[in-house]
Amino acid sequence: MDVKTGLFYLFAAVLLFAAFRVITARNPVYAALYLVLAFFQASAIWLLLRAEFLAIALVLVYVGAVMVLFLFVVMMLDINVDGLRQGFWKHFPLAAGVGALIALEMAAVLMGGFRLAEAPRAAAAMAANSSNTLELGKLLYSEYLYPLEIAAVILLVAIVAAIALTLRTRKDSKYVNPSDQVRVKARDRVRIVQMPVTRAAEPVVEAPADAAAAKENKA
Repeated sequence: MDVKTGLFYLFAAVLLFAAFRVITARNPVYAALYLVLAFFQASAIWLLLRAEFLAIALVLVYVGAVMVLFLFVVMMLDINVDGLRQGFWKHFPLAAGVGALIALEMAAVLMGGFRLAEAPRAAAAMAANSSNTLELGKLLYSEYLYPLEIAAVILLVAIVAAIALTLRTRKDSKYVNPSDQVRVKARDRVRIVQMPVTRAAEPVVEAPADAAAAKENKA
């Protein structure tokens, strides 16, 4: 076994462990961190397969943007872990059956049609002054230019829709005009009133109505 095969088995083992911990970790933050580790191991395997562009895209896009965003969202939200785990064992047999079926399908495809000895040698067919990223860019911006533009338009519409839904006026939200906050003055907010200093008034005891009437009659 050479060094490349040993690194492949090492990265694959760590990837399987991280993927298993993603679905078994009790803390959502730990699950997100294990998913980041799984992405790094997958990018290392892509590097072993000489797919540099896919490896760096996996790190930059998924680890650098998507997973960091998920991690911050999970850390900021007050997630009830006990509520998330309710009904886990109830649905476990169905989930295990679906997972086993997917694993059998993947094994049938890989064992039947995946042969390392029959794989084409991309490095030999590639020109000396070319690279994998350059060839992928040429193919992406020549034959697949229109699908790329359609995907870009769809992402732009999704971004605009998300911003429009976030900034829409809601009846249950409180809104303050920033220009009014800038123009506010101290006298509009606080008014100082000087109260006269007087002695404490003596308590006044009111006589009953019958006693007051008798006193007036005597007078």
